Amino acid sequence: MQIQPTEVIWKNGNLVPWKDATVHVLTHGLHYGTGAFEGIRCYSTVNGPAVFRLKEHMERLLTSAKAINLKLPYTADQLCKAAKDTVKANKLDSCYIRPIAFYGVSGIGVNPMGYPVETFIIAFPMGAYLGDEGLKNGIRVHTSSWHRVSSGSAPATAKVCGDYLNSALAVMEAKLNGFDETIMLNELHMVAEGSGENIFLVRKGKILTPPLNAGILPGITRESVMELAADLGYDVREQNFARSELYLADELFFTGTAAEVTPIREVDRRSVGEGKPGPVTKAIQTKFIDVVKGKDKKYLRWLDPVK
Repeated sequence: MQIQPTEVIWKNGNLVPWKDATVHVLTHGLHYGTGAFEGIRCYSTVNGPAVFRLKEHMERLLTSAKAINLKLPYTADQLCKAAKDTVKANKLDSCYIRPIAFYGVSGIGVNPMGYPVETFIIAFPMGAYLGDEGLKNGIRVHTSSWHRVSSGSAPATAKVCGDYLNSALAVMEAKLNGFDETIMLNELHMVAEGSGENIFLVRKGKILTPPLNAGILPGITRESVMELAADLGYDVREQNFARSELYLADELFFTGTAAEVTPIREVDRRSVGEGKPGPVTKAIQTKFIDVVKGKDKKYLRWLDPVK
């Protein structure tokens, strides 16, 4: 996905020109993946641009950083203000926001403790992560040969940079085999998540999603969709399920900041349900879009106005 450059990026407390938001080649986070990041969306709403669950995202950034002993010199509130300042400075009505923090330059050793911490916030326009066609008609996925990173090997429930080599390998495999995305299993061979999305399975009126102890990222969109689905009257459960159960699903869908609510129409070359987005997925997708666009007053608490 191509990125359209904007005017400025927030770097360590200051807005700097896009081209000047650089780091040194000896940056520890570049060599060893010692960083944490977030993905956040700002939507064009009926009341102007607003960021979806901004505070929760910044709080998760801080907890992810804590998991790798990365101490940011900012509070969640300061990071929220910085994000909105960045959106405003770039005159964006809707966009993707990427905060990232990582260990900087001090030496070449693996141990980064005592190294300086760099913090950036980038905002730029972004459409549907898995394509408009995917949002409308569903995507094709396969089950990866790469297992989701083990909780015993790295903090799988934190959004840390190093874990995403695992995701990159899985999604590259999917693309090379002609699929749009991938589903990863954990070390117990249970379904975990996609390369950058949480997964939901619908069968016989029940909605299932893997629990946190499956080694998944505790997605903020996932949590939002669980609440929305329950409010719509669906039976939503956190429950482990196996790869073979994907083939019995009436519906499958991904959730995530980038993916939003994306239907899955095919898994491992097998049609999901009727091979098109099902009624439950479509109802949740419609509700989610209404919420992020500010059309549902009940959920306005999830929207943080920029202006």
